[in-house]
Amino acid sequence: MTYLRDAVSKRIPLRGPFVAIPTPMTVEIVAGANPDFICIDTEHSPISDGLLTDMLRAADIARVPAIVRVRSNLPQNISAALDAGACGVLVPHISTADEARAVVKAARFAPHGTRGAGPGRAASYLRDIEASIERARKETFVAIQLETLQAVQNVDDILSVAGIDLVFIGPGDLGVDAEAHACDDTLDALIERLVSSAQVAGVPVGIFTADRSASKRWLSRLSFVIEGSDALFLTHASDAAAAALD
Repeated sequence: MTYLRDAVSKRIPLRGPFVAIPTPMTVEIVAGANPDFICIDTEHSPISDGLLTDMLRAADIARVPAIVRVRSNLPQNISAALDAGACGVLVPHISTADEARAVVKAARFAPHGTRGAGPGRAASYLRDIEASIERARKETFVAIQLETLQAVQNVDDILSVAGIDLVFIGPGDLGVDAEAHACDDTLDALIERLVSSAQVAGVPVGIFTADRSASKRWLSRLSFVIEGSDALFLTHASDAAAAALD
């Protein structure tokens, strides 16, 4: 499945992990398990643009769709991931409709945005630039991450922004923000507000889960989860391997 945007719009159940360990070898190992997609995480890892390109190559060889959680909503971070060949981006810490519109503007070519047409890998280094632009207009997957109290407060305005394919809930940071501001609502209530608002607006919604059981629960309601990460998998496996022998 390479046309991820279409699958998301059709609410086909999708589950894949974050990949943050900065090596193409990790992509090959994780992709060998045949997830529906992987999300390479440049927000919380030391993955350079050059290394990101190699990790995307590894995903392409494995024929697993790869999106990138970019460092921020700066246009240069978004374009770097897309020019390197990512099929989409997940942009963190979006809290207002203006920020969401800026993401769409940076990620999409005219007439829906202002992304620059560059000679990068996605365009086969100029050999396929016109066709790559047309493919991008149809296939580029744009997701934004809602993970602040401000995002909860502004969710209806954010959901009205055209060009967003999916809103993704980050429970970890949302919980941290709620605690820091002594929010009276529980984390579950805040998440429910985001989910119900997205469903009313007809916008696909996804969420991060830590394990298979949480994914199973959420996939009974949603159609997109990012479950765990390569680092989390390695940590759990290492702890189990190093546990005292009976």
